[in-house]
Amino acid sequence: MSDCAQLMEQASAGVAPALRAIDCAAGEMTASAFARLFGSSGALLPALTILLTLYIAFFAISLLTGRSRISISALTPRMITLGLVLTFATSWAAYSQVLWNLAVAGPDWIASVLTGSQGSASLIFADRIDIVFAAIGQASDAASAAAAAGAPAASNEAAGMFKPADIMWPGALLLLLGTVGVLFTARIALALLMALGPVFVVLALFRSTRGLTAGWLKGLAMTGLVPLFVVLGGAITLELLVPVISALSQGAQFGEISGRAAMALFLVAAVHVALMAMVMKVAATIVSGWKVFGMAGARSENRDEAPPRTHVSSETVAPPAARAMRSNPFVAVQGLDPVDNLAPGAAGSTGASTGRRVTTLVSGGGIEPVQPRQQERARGIGSRFRTASNDSGRAMTGSAGKGAVK
Repeated sequence: MSDCAQLMEQASAGVAPALRAIDCAAGEMTASAFARLFGSSGALLPALTILLTLYIAFFAISLLTGRSRISISALTPRMITLGLVLTFATSWAAYSQVLWNLAVAGPDWIASVLTGSQGSASLIFADRIDIVFAAIGQASDAASAAAAAGAPAASNEAAGMFKPADIMWPGALLLLLGTVGVLFTARIALALLMALGPVFVVLALFRSTRGLTAGWLKGLAMTGLVPLFVVLGGAITLELLVPVISALSQGAQFGEISGRAAMALFLVAAVHVALMAMVMKVAATIVSGWKVFGMAGARSENRDEAPPRTHVSSETVAPPAARAMRSNPFVAVQGLDPVDNLAPGAAGSTGASTGRRVTTLVSGGGIEPVQPRQQERARGIGSRFRTASNDSGRAMTGSAGKGAVK
């Protein structure tokens, strides 16, 4: 018989044995799912091969069409993505040691450090929950035995319809729901996400499906944070319940349950349930602000597809013209014709000037320097055909411009 089967048989003994059984079953289910998906005879190995082929083919097409180029900025993100996907999708050792430890063992270790406990904080918290419910059960049994002997009859008659046991047990159920229920639910959801994890890891290859991987990582982080908050918040709740449980146990020794202690138990349990609802909201808010390494953002994978235009300040090119254009968007910029590089009045003693003054009407907020060639996207194999046609078009445009100036 396997270890998990033995733990499953002992799961009904208390909260701590049930939590150990859930952890063992979650580990076995995750390992089995990984082997069936991407193991040596996994069902999705052909799909992984096809996706990797498409990934390489799309990159080759982007090189041919000039949308990307072979450079460090273009190849580094692709190689890192490809290496991480192949590592976590095909290696169970890497998947279990990294993701499982980060999602399950990491929050448990943080809780152990914060509470100062030796060992697993979740299991210690479950043991304390068992002690609390054992004390509540003993108090209820003692009160029932005393009631059967007829000891607290006068007290019950004085209380009328009010019975402390009627409040104590609903409070105990609320406490059970707010601690064990939330903790078990988070562990089971975390196990399901870990079992489906290799599929979402492969989806990180393509930009269109990368949002699914980002959502899976956010869900993994949320289900990992919830047990941490449950253990920390439950530790405070159990400290508040120590005097309440002590009062219930002392009253049970005399054959009756203290009404004030039962009411305090119900109140603390209700507050703890409200706290757990707030914890779920806070965990969702924290995870929603996570950018997940730019997976769900609008940042392009090929940052060299559209290089930014070089901005040249108008004051650097022509400070007087730039200052004039701030006050009037339509100004006349006067200067010498670049063909005749002669200043006015420099052609002799007659005062006649051979230099021609050209007046240009400029509209807009700045002057851009004349560039011999517009910046293009990354050059690919097919770019030279486009470049040849562009050069011929520029030559024709330049000829027409010179004719117009003359």
